[in-house]
This record gives sequence, C-alpha cells and structure tokens, in this order.
Amino acid sequence: MVAKRDHALRITALDRQATAHGLSSGMTLADARAIVPNLEVVQANEAADFRLLERIADWCGGFTPFVALDPPRALLLDITGAAHLFGGEAALLDQIRAELARRGFTVCGAIAGTAAAARALARYQNGAIAPPEKDAELIAPLPVEALFLDPATTHALRRAGLKTIGQVAARSRTELTARFGSRMVFMLDHALGRAELPITPRLPVPDYRAEKRFAEPVISREGILATLAALARSLAAMMERRGMGARALEAFFFRSDGAVRRIAIATAAPTREAGIIARLFREKIDALADPLDPGFGFDMIRLCASRTERIETCPSDFETEAERQREIHFLIDRLSARFGSGRVLLFQPNNTHIPEADFVVVPAQFTKPTQDAWVAVRCRGEAPRRPLRFFAPPEPVEVMAETPEGPPRQFRWRSALHTVCRVEGPERIAMEWWRYETPRPTRDYFRIEDEQGRRFWLYREGIPGRETPEAPACRWFLQGLFA
Repeated sequence: MVAKRDHALRITALDRQATAHGLSSGMTLADARAIVPNLEVVQANEAADFRLLERIADWCGGFTPFVALDPPRALLLDITGAAHLFGGEAALLDQIRAELARRGFTVCGAIAGTAAAARALARYQNGAIAPPEKDAELIAPLPVEALFLDPATTHALRRAGLKTIGQVAARSRTELTARFGSRMVFMLDHALGRAELPITPRLPVPDYRAEKRFAEPVISREGILATLAALARSLAAMMERRGMGARALEAFFFRSDGAVRRIAIATAAPTREAGIIARLFREKIDALADPLDPGFGFDMIRLCASRTERIETCPSDFETEAERQREIHFLIDRLSARFGSGRVLLFQPNNTHIPEADFVVVPAQFTKPTQDAWVAVRCRGEAPRRPLRFFAPPEPVEVMAETPEGPPRQFRWRSALHTVCRVEGPERIAMEWWRYETPRPTRDYFRIEDEQGRRFWLYREGIPGRETPEAPACRWFLQGLFA
C-alpha cells in the first residue's frame, strides 16, 4: 500500500512476501519497483484505516474503558484494576490477541508499566509482559528503533554506535541532551519508567460504571431491558453512597461479532433513581431510527454515568414545589429521549427590552437558573400588547399610504393589501446603543387592525424628519400577528 509522502509515493504497509524481497515501509515506490517489477500496489486509504482503528478501539472497550488511539496502527489500553476480571494479565493479553486474530487481523501486543515500553515490546517482543518496575531491564536489548523516534535521530544514534536502548540509557543525560535534544531524552526516560507521559483516552472515563457479561449472548429485547434495569440499580447504589446523581448516561452494547452500539441519554436534573433511568433507556430504544440489532447476541452490556452532579437532599412530600419540579424534569427527560433534546425547548427571559431579543429558546434539559424574571407588559383584563405569533427576523412591508407621524393607511404584506381601520400606538423603543458600534434607528410600534379584523404589530424604523446617513429613510416592518 502506498501514499504520497514528501512529494513521492512511498510504501505505508506491506505483506511478509514483500518484506522477504527486501522492501520496507517508507521506501519510495520507484525504488520498490526496481527491486520487484511486478509489485502489486494499492492506494492507501488513511481515513478508512482510522475508522477501522476506532471500531477496534470500541471493541477493546469491553476489556477496559480507558482506550487510547496510537495512530496509525496501534492502541493503548490501561488495564489497571481490570486484568483480574479475565484471569490475569497473561490471559487478558492472549484473549485480545486471539479474538483479533480470529477476525482476520495480524496483531502484536505486550504489557508494561509505561506506554512507550509496551509499544516497544509489542513491536519487538510480541507477547512479552514486563514485571513491575522491570521495564528498563526488558527493553534494554531492543534496538533503538523501538523508541519510535524520528528517522534522523535514529540514524544519528546508530552512527554514534548506540544500537540498543540499553547502550543509549548508559550514556549521561547531559551528553544525550546536547547532541540529540531534550525530547529524545524525555522519550528515553519515559520508556525506562523514569518519566511520566499522560495518555489521553479516546472517550472520557466515566465517573461510575456497571457492566454484566453473559455466558450465552443475550438476544431478546426483554433480556436487554432487564439487564439495563439491573445495571441501573447497581449504578444508583454507587452514586447514592457518594451523594451524586447522573446528568448524562451511556449504555454500551458489545455484540459477539465485535460490533459495539452506544446509546446515550441526558437528564434535566441529577438523578439516581433506577426506575427513571431504566424508563428513559426504554423510551430511547423504542424511538431509535436505527433499531438496536443484537445480531448473534450481546456478550456484554455496560452502563456508565458519564456526567454527575451532587444531589442536595431535602425533606419533601408530594405537595411541595420540589416534587412538582421533579415530575416536570421527568417529563422533559422522557420527551427528550423519544424526540431528541433539540426538540424539547424552553423559553427563558433575557435582560433586554428589544422585542425579538427579550427571550431565548434553549433545550429544556440543559437550562440553568437565571436571575432574570418575566416582566408583565399588560394589566389584568387589558388587551395583549405583544403578538401571539412572533416573526424573527421581522418581515418588511410596503406602505401604500402613510400619515406624516402616524401609522400607514394601507400596507402590503406577502402580496396582500390591507386597509387600516383601527390603530393603537405608538410605543417607542430605542435600540441599545452600547451594544453596537453603529447606532441602530429607534422604532415606533403600532397595533393595527384591518377591515377584516386581522390585527398586526407593525413598527417604523427611524423617526420622520430625523434621517441620518446610516438610516436615510424610514422603513416599515411586521413584527408579529395577534390572535
């Protein structure tokens, strides 16, 4: 397989037969064809390779939630505290390699105390397991290529007579830094276990998780839902001990053929009630456009609380405001699980007097308490001052007959001509000058009724007789319609 590198087609992957002919990764295609004229070449598809690596990473999530990508062909798994679930480190490594080999992959693996040591051992001592604090001894005889440095540094090390990691480690750090740079010394110390290099997991490690493995893959919908309910009870017990509640949860379904399905839900308020969590997942599964396909069955189901918040407990009964708010949150969560959080919206007041900006629409699950309050714009029994149907942005209208200071006698909107019969106004609203570099014209609002009883909310942009270069003439707009 070849791809364009440094203005030339170079080999990115090759099989054992090509290697036996003296070809290697990084060689130009022209040099390779000079050695093997009938070479079979395929254009590399790096995007597809990366997607495949991600799918393998999803499958590896069945062994540990801490999986990091190490492109282009490697994965790093932090198995701290997980190896005993599979019979020990050796059994876990053998199982991963065997399962991937059964799926058609050629795989090398190793276990060590640092990522650099594990990477080196996997490449040059497949199957090796470094005892605790013995990484340096195990990787010392490996070639310097096992440090995975840039080609120029590796070539310089070999020219200096340093052909193994042990030979490099025996030299003084001052000498190595002066000749090869501090980055090379840091990578060496990391491989030897003397320096720490954090690993970034592909997915955030959940705050709490519970999982169940099956001796026989589960297929039935009832079995899947019953498992989720049991995991929700286990997760709720963990969170209750810490006084926490979940705001975001994820369920992972590991299929026996290696495919992994992820389903996520969110909650409007932190919760640790197992019944509510199970109900929300049931709503989500029922509403999936792509149904949950168990195939030959799920080997494992995992439930994670990916985002949690502290729950402030307070005595309450069924008549308190807290209980009513809890029921509203549950309704929001159910609707969001079925239709999507972007479809269940909530209006919140905004601290401004501009009509089209005095409220914001946000997903109901993600609203936060605000200090702004709704302001009443009319008294009891008074006719509405704001329209029921609001246009944002306002729609321009064509004025056919206009009075000098008042509203138009006739106007055209959406190709329909309207004759004005009754008028209320004006209500003058000045724009917020401190928010804009260019001053915005003042608006005069009118409540207008036409011959057929339709009521409109029109405004004139600008004040007659006070034209400016920014607003040379007054313009009319329709802001909304009354019921």
